Amino acid sequence: MPPSLKRELTTFSAMALVVANMIGTGIFTTTGFLAGDLGKTSLVLGVWLVGGVVALAGCLVYAELGVNIPRSGGEYVYLREAWGPVWGFLSGWVSFFAGFSAPIAAGALAIAAYLSYFFPTLSPTSSIAILHSGLSWLHLGNGQLLAIGIIAAFTVINILGLALAANLQNILTILKIGVLSVFLVLAFMIGRGDWHNFAQATARSSPHDLVLQFAVSLTFVMFAYSGWNAATYVAEEIQTPQRSLPLALVGGTLIVIVFYLACNVAFIYALPLGKLKGVLPVGSVAARALFEGRGGAIFSGMMAAALLSCISAMVIVGPRVYYAMAQDGCFFRSAARVHKRFQTPVVAVLFQALATIAMIVTGTFEALIYYIGFMLVLFAALATAGLFRLRKRPNWQRLPAVNWLFPLVPSVFLIASCGMLISTVRLRPTESFLGLLTVSCGAGIYWWTSHSNSNRRRV
Repeated sequence: MPPSLKRELTTFSAMALVVANMIGTGIFTTTGFLAGDLGKTSLVLGVWLVGGVVALAGCLVYAELGVNIPRSGGEYVYLREAWGPVWGFLSGWVSFFAGFSAPIAAGALAIAAYLSYFFPTLSPTSSIAILHSGLSWLHLGNGQLLAIGIIAAFTVINILGLALAANLQNILTILKIGVLSVFLVLAFMIGRGDWHNFAQATARSSPHDLVLQFAVSLTFVMFAYSGWNAATYVAEEIQTPQRSLPLALVGGTLIVIVFYLACNVAFIYALPLGKLKGVLPVGSVAARALFEGRGGAIFSGMMAAALLSCISAMVIVGPRVYYAMAQDGCFFRSAARVHKRFQTPVVAVLFQALATIAMIVTGTFEALIYYIGFMLVLFAALATAGLFRLRKRPNWQRLPAVNWLFPLVPSVFLIASCGMLISTVRLRPTESFLGLLTVSCGAGIYWWTSHSNSNRRRV
């Protein structure tokens, strides 16, 4: 009998996975754009709160899906069960590129960028172009080497055992929450902020209707909230998924909502919206305003620590999707191989590491980041819609929290998702087109591989 995955994750570890996946660069880079697009403090804080409510609705839906289908793989498994194998494949296809490999690469390079505050030679922009093919550059410098080293270290840890990876993840998540908590406490205790900033509005930089712009802004916010479903990707390795999965999803998301709102209050306490408008590194700018000269060092160290936790979580989660796909014959079959001694999906972990390293040295992840939010919303909405269909199955276990508010809970998520998708198509057609093109390419590959396999069986 071939080795299988081992149930080693506790409720705390699963919740830590959710928190670590969610808190990344999004919270520290999004508010500056929201300030210009929305113009009012109440709307900026409101869109973060609405995003949290939408994420919670998604958590409840995924909790019921995960309790009834306790397999690793997340959306891949749910879409396959609800809508057929092609939709499961497309979800996994997008996850491999835009869902995990690209954000991991971006996070590793971001760590190098933040540490370059202390060691300038680590800046990824100081890399040397070692090859120019006419289409893409290969860059290699100290920053890229550090990023590759980070990926290699987490890859080895994840091959050596889930328990080891989970324990490290718990430590990094506690460190992340601790560092952020200290930052927030110091911001309000000794930071040079002004509560009058909350009464100051700023001229909107967006020419679009406010309601339409709010929906598009919600897409940016949902990118920052992405990761609320992280525990579902490792459902097959959670000790008691029927109990632990709902607690991990909802509990982890509630923790992040509180931190996100507190961070935004700290940002606006530091500077009025007019000075935050259009600023990409809003967290760094706010830290410098709050703590003067020390702010840059404090924030750089904090972000490096926070991103380590985020990368660790994604390195754990991603391979479980490819493992599930390979088991169903929708990915390289070798990706379903489990290490006999460590009981980890060793080949799937290595596949993701290679893809991530390729993106680090080529920079191709940058194009993926622009449309990742669109893709995440699209497939999460399809999985949520699948709940209506799957609930008709006999012996389907209905989660009380969802059942009491059904169909309100999935409807909230679907309505918000449709609003975000329609608004993004109208205001961001290029990113939407690239996202749909990715799906179309995946559909073509699925048709070709399925057709080839059927021909082989006939022969």
